[in-house]
Amino acid sequence: MDIGARPRITVVGAGMAGSDAALAAARLGVAVDLYEMRPTRTTPAHVSDRFAEMVCSNSLGGESETNAKGLLQAEMRAAGGAIVEAADGARVPAGGALAVDRERMATAVTERVHADPNVTVHREELTRIPDGVVVLATGPLTSDAFADAIRERVGDDFLGFYDAAAPIVEADSIDRSVAFRAGRYGQAADYLNLPLSKADYDRFYELVANARKHVPHDWEKLEFFEGCMPIEELARRGYDTPRFGPMKPVGLHHPETGERFFAVVQLRQEDAAARMWSLVGFQTGLKWGDQKEVVRALPGLHDAEIVRYGVMHRNTYLNAPRLLEPTLALRAHPDLFVAGVLAGTEGYLESSATGWLAGRNAALRALGRPTVVPPEATMLGGLVRFLSGANPDGFQPMNANWGLVPNAPKKDPESGRRMGKRDRRAWMYRQGYAAWGAWLAEGDWPAREGRPEAIVRAETADAADFAAATD
Repeated sequence: MDIGARPRITVVGAGMAGSDAALAAARLGVAVDLYEMRPTRTTPAHVSDRFAEMVCSNSLGGESETNAKGLLQAEMRAAGGAIVEAADGARVPAGGALAVDRERMATAVTERVHADPNVTVHREELTRIPDGVVVLATGPLTSDAFADAIRERVGDDFLGFYDAAAPIVEADSIDRSVAFRAGRYGQAADYLNLPLSKADYDRFYELVANARKHVPHDWEKLEFFEGCMPIEELARRGYDTPRFGPMKPVGLHHPETGERFFAVVQLRQEDAAARMWSLVGFQTGLKWGDQKEVVRALPGLHDAEIVRYGVMHRNTYLNAPRLLEPTLALRAHPDLFVAGVLAGTEGYLESSATGWLAGRNAALRALGRPTVVPPEATMLGGLVRFLSGANPDGFQPMNANWGLVPNAPKKDPESGRRMGKRDRRAWMYRQGYAAWGAWLAEGDWPAREGRPEAIVRAETADAADFAAATD
């Protein structure tokens, strides 16, 4: 069939998400118009006109069976995801992480896109959303003109500003002998509360005051709203400022003992399954190592597993829970799909994976076939379910983490042996990867003829996993 007669879709943006979206759609035989504004219009962060350019880190995260990003990488390799395949071909030594030569990887992706006969590249800035089936993948540096076009389509739920997000911790790592459920002024007990004595608060305040702060790139201007002020900025304003702000103890007492406290940190449920909880009012841009020390200094969080660190940077994204289906289509506009940072993800890998799914679903939509969602046990399935079903109030972008998928049992179902943290995560990895493979087979996804087999994942120490995750 002539390309002009085939069903067509449009992909806007040729970063991690857009490149994977275009190539995933093309593999289903759909004609793709891919728009990239560079070099016609540049951004303050990019240095070239190549696709999938990495502007911050050169790492896609750890790849062991105990690392959540490792599962997402394996899923994308099995599906033939363009970004992970290019990354595998541009590897540089990085212990247990998948790190790359940035120029080599971007060149490989750019060449692959241009070589695909089903993809037509347009080097121009769009100022309106095209007609037909479209994937929006313009990223955190969406141009002002196109951002206005998106805002006109989705309304006030569109977010675009310099933001600070709060850390999120795994529910299983919260000490429930310390945390207590209660609502302020006797309201519904929807929050977990961490009580602080004056000594606890003094330690917390000293750690925050001495912690290393985020140093922005030259192109970032840190402009914050008073309602989204970083905790370190509140502490800088004075000893009592956090205690009369997000840590105020007013209206809270222990439901069993009646005890009142010098300060209180509240945790809010982040997902429907209550596997993740965020620290209310703890937006922060502290360096991740220092941030971990501050979080674990709080009563009840001494063994906290942080599934997403607080971040501070410019971000342009949608309030996904209010707008998106787990297929990554807009609920009110089923021909519009959103991927990458714009859809509420954090990280190169997460952008590329959601791009792959959005591209595939956009192609299915254009072909008149049902759109799909990966199983909940898979990392991509868990991520898109979170994006579409998280608490929309104060929504912040999310990256791959074990809190997105169902927990492993405490004991191995076959042997009955009690499993430690690493064993449980390896079990979740195996379950997720098996579910992913079965889902691909059911969907008759095109085979990966001639492509390399998945690279053997190196087992890494906890320290290496942490280092990879914080790249």
